[in-house]
Amino acid sequence: MAASELYTKFARVWIPDPEEVWKSAELLKDYKPGDKVLLLHLEEGQDLEYRLDPKTKELPHLRNPDILVGENDLTALSYLHEPAVLHNLRVRFIDSKLIYTYCGIVLVAINPYEQLPIYGEDIINAYSGQNMGDMDPHIFAVAEEAYKQMARDERNQSIIVSGESGAGKTVSAKYAMRYFATVSGSASEANVEEKVLASNPIMESIGNAKTTRNDNSSRFGKYIEIGFDKRYRIIGANMRTYLLEKSRVVFQAEEERNYHIFYQLCASAKLPEFKMLRLGNADSFHYTKQGGSPMIEGVDDAKEMSHTRQACTLLGISESYQMGIFRILAGILHLGNVGFASRDSDSCTIPPKHEPLIIFCDLMGVDYEEMCHWLCHRKLATATETYIKPISKLQATNARDALAKHIYAKLFNWIVDHVNQALHSAVKQHSFIGVLDIYGFETFEINSFEQFCINYANEKLQQQFNMHVFKLEQEEYMKEQIPWTLIDFYDNQPCINLIESKMGILDLLDEECKMPKGTDDTWAQKLYNTHLNKCALFEKPRMSNKAFIIKHFADKVEYQCEGFLEKNKDTVFEEQIKVLKSSKFKMLPELFQDDEKAISPTSATSSGRTPLTRVPVKPAKGRPGQMAKEHKKTVGHQFRNSLHLLMETLNATTPHYVRCIKPNDFKFPFTFDEKRAVQQLRACGVLETIRISAAGFPSRWTYQEFFSRYRVLMKQKDVLGDRKQTCKNVLEKLILDKDKYQFGKTKIFFRAGQVAYLEKLRADKLRAACIRIQKTIRGWLLRKKYLCMQRAAITVQRYVRGYQARCYAKFLRRTKAATTIQKYWRMYVVRRRYKVRRAATIVLQSCLRGYLARNRYRKILREHKAVIIQKRVRGWLARTHYKKTMQAIIYLQCCFRRMMAKRELKKLKIEARSVERYKKLHIGMENKIMQLQRKVDEQNKDYKCLMEKLTNLEGLYNSETEKLRNDVERLHLSEEEAKVATGRVLSLQEEIAKLRKDLEQTRSEKKCIEERADKYKQETEQLVSNLKEENTLLKQEKETLNHLIVEQAKEMTETMEKKLVEETKQLEIDLNDERLRYQNLLNEFSRLEERYDDLKEEMTLMLNVPKPGHKRTDSTHSSNESEYTFSSEFAETEDIAPRTEEPSEKKVPLDMSLFLKLQKRVTELEQEKQILQDELDRKEEQVFRSKAKEEERPPIRGAELEYESLKRQELESENKKLKNELNELRKALSEKSAPEVTAPGAPAYRVLMEQLTSVSEELDVRKEEVLILRSQLVSQKEAIQPKNTMTDSTILLEDVQKMKDKGEIAQAYIGLKETNRLLESQLQSQKRSHENEAEALRGEIQSLKEENNRQQQLLAQNLQLPPEARIEASLQHEITRLTNENLDLMEQLEKQDKTVRKLKKQLKVFAKKIGELEVGQMENISPGQIIDEPIRPVNIPRKEKDFQGMLEYKREDEQKLVKNLILELKPRGVAVNLIPGLPAYILFMCVRHADYLNDDQKVRSLLTSTINSIKKVLKKRGDDFETVSFWLSNTCRFLHCLKQYSGEEGFMKHNTSRQNEHCLTNFDLAEYRQVLSDLAIQIYQQLVRVLENILQPMIVSGMLEHETIQGVSGVKPTGLRKRTSSIADEGTYTLDSILRQLNAFHSVMCQHGMDPELIKQVVKQMFYIVGAITLNNLLLRKDMCSWSKGMQIRYNVSQLEEWLRDKNLMNSGAKETLEPLIQAAQLLQVKKKTDDDAEAICSMCNALTTAQIVKVLNLYTPVNEFEERVSVAFIRTIQLRLRDRKDSPQLLMDAKHIFPVTFPFNPSSLALETIQIPASLGLGFIARV
Repeated sequence: MAASELYTKFARVWIPDPEEVWKSAELLKDYKPGDKVLLLHLEEGQDLEYRLDPKTKELPHLRNPDILVGENDLTALSYLHEPAVLHNLRVRFIDSKLIYTYCGIVLVAINPYEQLPIYGEDIINAYSGQNMGDMDPHIFAVAEEAYKQMARDERNQSIIVSGESGAGKTVSAKYAMRYFATVSGSASEANVEEKVLASNPIMESIGNAKTTRNDNSSRFGKYIEIGFDKRYRIIGANMRTYLLEKSRVVFQAEEERNYHIFYQLCASAKLPEFKMLRLGNADSFHYTKQGGSPMIEGVDDAKEMSHTRQACTLLGISESYQMGIFRILAGILHLGNVGFASRDSDSCTIPPKHEPLIIFCDLMGVDYEEMCHWLCHRKLATATETYIKPISKLQATNARDALAKHIYAKLFNWIVDHVNQALHSAVKQHSFIGVLDIYGFETFEINSFEQFCINYANEKLQQQFNMHVFKLEQEEYMKEQIPWTLIDFYDNQPCINLIESKMGILDLLDEECKMPKGTDDTWAQKLYNTHLNKCALFEKPRMSNKAFIIKHFADKVEYQCEGFLEKNKDTVFEEQIKVLKSSKFKMLPELFQDDEKAISPTSATSSGRTPLTRVPVKPAKGRPGQMAKEHKKTVGHQFRNSLHLLMETLNATTPHYVRCIKPNDFKFPFTFDEKRAVQQLRACGVLETIRISAAGFPSRWTYQEFFSRYRVLMKQKDVLGDRKQTCKNVLEKLILDKDKYQFGKTKIFFRAGQVAYLEKLRADKLRAACIRIQKTIRGWLLRKKYLCMQRAAITVQRYVRGYQARCYAKFLRRTKAATTIQKYWRMYVVRRRYKVRRAATIVLQSCLRGYLARNRYRKILREHKAVIIQKRVRGWLARTHYKKTMQAIIYLQCCFRRMMAKRELKKLKIEARSVERYKKLHIGMENKIMQLQRKVDEQNKDYKCLMEKLTNLEGLYNSETEKLRNDVERLHLSEEEAKVATGRVLSLQEEIAKLRKDLEQTRSEKKCIEERADKYKQETEQLVSNLKEENTLLKQEKETLNHLIVEQAKEMTETMEKKLVEETKQLEIDLNDERLRYQNLLNEFSRLEERYDDLKEEMTLMLNVPKPGHKRTDSTHSSNESEYTFSSEFAETEDIAPRTEEPSEKKVPLDMSLFLKLQKRVTELEQEKQILQDELDRKEEQVFRSKAKEEERPPIRGAELEYESLKRQELESENKKLKNELNELRKALSEKSAPEVTAPGAPAYRVLMEQLTSVSEELDVRKEEVLILRSQLVSQKEAIQPKNTMTDSTILLEDVQKMKDKGEIAQAYIGLKETNRLLESQLQSQKRSHENEAEALRGEIQSLKEENNRQQQLLAQNLQLPPEARIEASLQHEITRLTNENLDLMEQLEKQDKTVRKLKKQLKVFAKKIGELEVGQMENISPGQIIDEPIRPVNIPRKEKDFQGMLEYKREDEQKLVKNLILELKPRGVAVNLIPGLPAYILFMCVRHADYLNDDQKVRSLLTSTINSIKKVLKKRGDDFETVSFWLSNTCRFLHCLKQYSGEEGFMKHNTSRQNEHCLTNFDLAEYRQVLSDLAIQIYQQLVRVLENILQPMIVSGMLEHETIQGVSGVKPTGLRKRTSSIADEGTYTLDSILRQLNAFHSVMCQHGMDPELIKQVVKQMFYIVGAITLNNLLLRKDMCSWSKGMQIRYNVSQLEEWLRDKNLMNSGAKETLEPLIQAAQLLQVKKKTDDDAEAICSMCNALTTAQIVKVLNLYTPVNEFEERVSVAFIRTIQLRLRDRKDSPQLLMDAKHIFPVTFPFNPSSLALETIQIPASLGLGFIARV
């Protein structure tokens, strides 16, 4: 794919940045080949010109699509490079608060510097048995994968945990070991797993310390091998340690501490047992105060000390040894305080009686003077002599520190040895899992010998890691049959050779250590001479001759040579060691025993640990060779050997890698420093893994996943039946370059970047589709909205316009009426006013007009006279002025004209000479003439007009003059009228003045009246208003009081109700808690009881039967979860079938309470044994007595014997005949009928067999009646004979003769004959009816055959129909078939009723005849005979009427009863063929008979045997749901029967009178009811566990993984999460599988007749398990938290609710148990942006805890580009709103929680006397009473 296709406008890239390492930017224009600059837009809003490297022309890294960011596996990213890895880790760590991420086979763990709730027991259970890729990344997932591979592949495993100090290595290793200890359990009662975990506090106290980077930094490496037996249970462990940092004992840098144990000792110094150590504050010791930081925030050293001591005790380190350890440690502290005084430059001394040294010597048990001497001197030995040399103060101080370090190292090794001894097991180790907690790559400003060894070890581990990654890649390609191309990866073998090869750095260092005068400088020169300019990985610093540089795989590191030789030698003075060896303190010499053994590749030291330090003490005289040989190994040599041994161990195991990353150097929680993270990613090999993956085909999809994801890019014609071929065809069209992908056997492999390209195509296609859908839907919605609004607007307009029109019409009518009224009123007012004004106006006008006329006349007269005067004067003046003016004008004109004429004359003279001028003049003259002519015409016209106007003006003047004359005359007349009117006006004015006075007076009176009225009115209104206000106030007060009374009553009622409800709820909660606690205790008791039985059986069979094998299944059930174990009788099969693991309580040592319980149980069993023995003795005595009585009886007469034998033969022959006929009929039915009809499970077969069984039972009853009747006849005959009958024949003959005489023989013969005839007729009728029934059954079989054929034809027809019609037709046929069957069954029922009635009638007739016969016989007997011989009554048993609902059995048949009815009973046959709860009814009827006999021993024995047998059955077949359900139902029925027939009034309310007669009379079995209730609780809990085991594998697959709604959720890239080593899926469960299983459970419980209330409780528990497991997996799987998955979950939940509705179980409370899951699904689908959304979420998710809500929001992952991630600010808003909510901090739901069960009393309506015992149960020895 060309770069121009990817580097287009808006494409996002990563560019280097000095601060953030990598910065995101967006292209502003397309890239074209040859461009040197890229125009970028940064996220900060700035534009940037990014210049490409002119040499490489390498383009910046492309950024992955947003939907791939935040993935669980880094290899799932389409673009695999450093910025993508860094960004993905940052998003997961900061935004999602996820600290674990997969990178192929590596688990990257980022230290959160915060306690997270993700390591609890529930999380361990959730990860147990899961594949590595099925759950979110976790250290538990790696541990489970290692454990699973060990069990499956029979290969040892290793978990390599690496990282720099403070990254969390120790914690990760600790959690891995905790996982193994929890999941596997221990093989013995020694609690090895607890000891393994207990080793951590000890090793942390003596090997961990506070550094600037970490508060609990491991200052040594360790490899712990956890051993397992053949059943993969922990049997022991072994620990190896590497490179302890001894220098920390004597020196700590600023802000650092010494090892924790020293501070723990100082914090516990006040304890009484520590007084002898004479310790004080940590600041008082030189070895603990140098760092200046003796305290760690949040850590209590005294408390940690108690934990350390408890761990030592658990590991078997006695108190004396513990105190010895503390003495040595205290001695080291006091040794550090020993001071030296310089005597001169070469010698020093210790002050006399120096207290620290005295304390040290006392604690160590050595001589003070001797130790004081050898601390300041040393012994030098030569070939000839030995002499003592003093040492300087500096040398003495160094020697003191070296001694302290050496003592501590020896003590450390001693503790490790004892820990290994405590963890050692005598059982042979079958396999192991090693956990390597080792330091990561280190580089500081000053790097010394320790950093050199650490980085050397990391080089070896990195090489092994690269080879393993390469190997896995190769295996994957070979498995998928993809052409293998060699991938180039970094091989660090040259660097390893530089360090460890011959003449390498370590070799040269050891050689220099052997030199007498070897120094660090000479060693550095040797390094330069040997490797400088010869090895590319070795360099010399420019400014130093005492350092060297090595190019490691992670970075260049500069090492300072100073101190290398001293640390490699690890020198301690021999004399000081001898002083310590001579100590009186026994433990101290043990530390210095030389127990070193040879190290081989397959074995280490006795403790499995390679000692790292030796004491190179110079030999004394006489043993030079031996001592030199003893101390020749250096630290470097030992470390190299131990490292080789470690690598051999790792290479022999399957490794699993955990890379711990330190996010920042300041230990801030959830703060990510990109620079530090990149350094560690480069150093730990994660980027190397990415590089190797990116070099090949990093993106891998199965064909089905690819098809599901990119189905949108295919056309319908491209989709074929073969998914593989479909994918090939589509890829060839989408990606033209075939080198970018490869087709494997089951997967498609893509090069880097191809998935992003496909995602881009998919997003574009989806975007276009979304736009089209949005366009259509928005158009439809707006059109629908518009039409709705239009209809609404039209409706509103119609009503508004109608209203407006009505209002307008009303307005018009009112306006018209008002106008009419106004018109007439205004007319009246105006007319009246007009008349008054007119009269007044006329008067005024007349006066005024006269006055005006006179004035006008005077004015005209004056003006006329003035005009005449003016005319005259003005005429004179004008004439005078005119004359003067004319004269002057004429004079001026003359002068001017003269002048002008002269000028004109001159011009004319000049122009006259020119012809042209003449022409011009002529032309001008013509024009002027024409103009003048035109002007003359115009002037004439004007003149005419003026003349016309003048004429008109003259006419007008004349007419005006005439008018003025007329006016003057009229004015004269008006003047006269005005004078008259003036008089009238004056009179009128006087009248008006009078009227005005009257009017004023009237107005004043009116005003006074109005004022008084207003005043009265105001007063009245004021009074009324005051009254109203008072009334209102009173009403308000009344209402307020009433309201207060009502509110108070309401509040009191509500308060009482609330209190009552709360108290009720609290009581219910307390009751449920108490019930749950009791049931848990009961469960514990039953478990202990079963455990006791198992131990008892194992003790008896230990010599013959091997121990059952432990086989671990891939389920979440570990040893601490199972509650039951299997008996040893089927231990042989347990090696094949998975065995339920033993409970975790077996790990605990046997405590005294358990011992007392078992002892009590043994006593009870012995008492039971004695009781049974006594009972057996009594039985034997009874048998002997009965035999003796039989022997004493007189012999039976021969005639009687002959008669009885004759009867028996006759009856037996009839019985055989009837049986043969019955067998022949059965055989004929089985041969002639179709196989499917006569199959044992077929309905027709069951109906036939039931009818035949009833007929045979009826025949048996009739036979019994015949036999009894005949025996009664014989007995009656014998009763008639004399009492003292002898055997003599003569007497017999006499009796016969007497009978003949009396005719008695004839009568007896006739009666017997009639009886025989009657019986024969009845038998013949029975035979005929039997034959008729057989014929009817044959006809029925034939009809069933026909029905079967017809059904087959209908099925064939239905298959040809379309699906919709097929469903309708099948439903119609099913309805028809069921209707017909119902009718047939009703007919059969009617026939059977008729038969029963007929037989009853016959029986009555027969009984009547027998009674008459008896009466007749009694009449023939003489009174003397009656008196002499009492006659026995005739007892004729009736079929049902005379039964008492009791069953009788013999005492010796009790075991047979229990065996046939409980131990060997098949629940399936009983549930199908018999009434529900039949065993319970039978047992109760037996109990009733024992109660009737008042046999206390028999009742106790039967009930005890019943309970023990049920327990035995459940123990043997406890994993079979049918068995457990069957016995739960029968146990509850038995319990209800004991209650119903107990005689207590509370239980007898629903009984019939007959049932009340059957109540127990002699015994109160309330105690046994409690025992049965406890047994029912145990069975219920076992039932819950069985259904949980069945449902658990289905839940996650069916509820979460399976797409019930196809196409809603697309599959995202998964990377390498599902490795080749993981177990392949054995089958996929769907929601239908869960529903089918629920149906199966429900049908089984209904068949067994379980109480409806109990079924509801079981269903509630099942739904709780489904909801809890689903929600727990949702909270642990980031890939499941998406919008589409929320839709799937809600659909699945709706299907479960539909199932509840179908089964009428909606009121069982099962739906409420799914509420957390429903709310989690809703949370995935709701909007998550604004504050309103946050408020809605908080109110909606009331069933989820705050931790669960935040977890879901953090895990929410968009599947498509159209979804958005949840912002961090929104999550913080949610947390702020929920901070006041008080809920559990637990993240996961308790899936093992079992609701307390109750057994509501459910009486039975079944009459006990009607119950028939089928022969199939084998209970023929029981007699109905």
